[in-house]
Amino acid sequence: MRILKCCVIDDEPIAARLINDYIERTPFTESAGVFCSAQDAIKVVLSGNIDVVFLDIQMPQLNGLEFARLIPKDCKIVFTTAYDRYAIDGFKVNAVDYLLKPISYTEFLAAATKVLNMLEAPTTTQNDYIIVKSEYKLVQIPIKEIVFVEGVRDYVKIYLEGDSTVLTLMSIKSLEQSLPKNIFMRVHRSYIVNTSKIRVIERNRILFGKHFVPISESYKQDFADYVAQHSVSASRE
Repeated sequence: MRILKCCVIDDEPIAARLINDYIERTPFTESAGVFCSAQDAIKVVLSGNIDVVFLDIQMPQLNGLEFARLIPKDCKIVFTTAYDRYAIDGFKVNAVDYLLKPISYTEFLAAATKVLNMLEAPTTTQNDYIIVKSEYKLVQIPIKEIVFVEGVRDYVKIYLEGDSTVLTLMSIKSLEQSLPKNIFMRVHRSYIVNTSKIRVIERNRILFGKHFVPISESYKQDFADYVAQHSVSASRE
């Protein structure tokens, strides 16, 4: 089993010691340092040798959200805070988990296990799934199960086979960049469709069961070209 190198950053000594005690108690985690400020931890965290940072948010000079934007992408972030109002902001900087103080060992262990599973997950050369955050959880979605995507303000609603949905906080443009372009097509500023799931096209909309996806003027020509490329005309002999 992989051993996670952990760093604790918290300006409250008691809270920092508690998390460090949890780290030392857990077989697959080891402490790489406890720091009372983000500034003190910069050198260690930016070295690239840390797997996960347990990071407080409200700290003087450089707070946790600001520091999170400096942390290498390979290093995972678990926020440890007394305030739940920062939860959405926390996930915007790709935090794996968000723990509210006082933090129990069970909560710590669940977050550490989540990080371990992410880092031990096998890599793939095929873009066959995406992972999104939904309701404070990470959800892995097979791309082949995505029927269409709808942008709803600051969120994206992903419609899956079986009529289930996943709601995630991101822009539709960001999700579009993660989907294979040979399969998915933007047909509206608020909609992306999986072309392999298209069964019925009615005037300027695509029917997916009980759902109707509009085709806007901006994307009509691209979609018409797709339809023409895949249309089969009847021939007379």
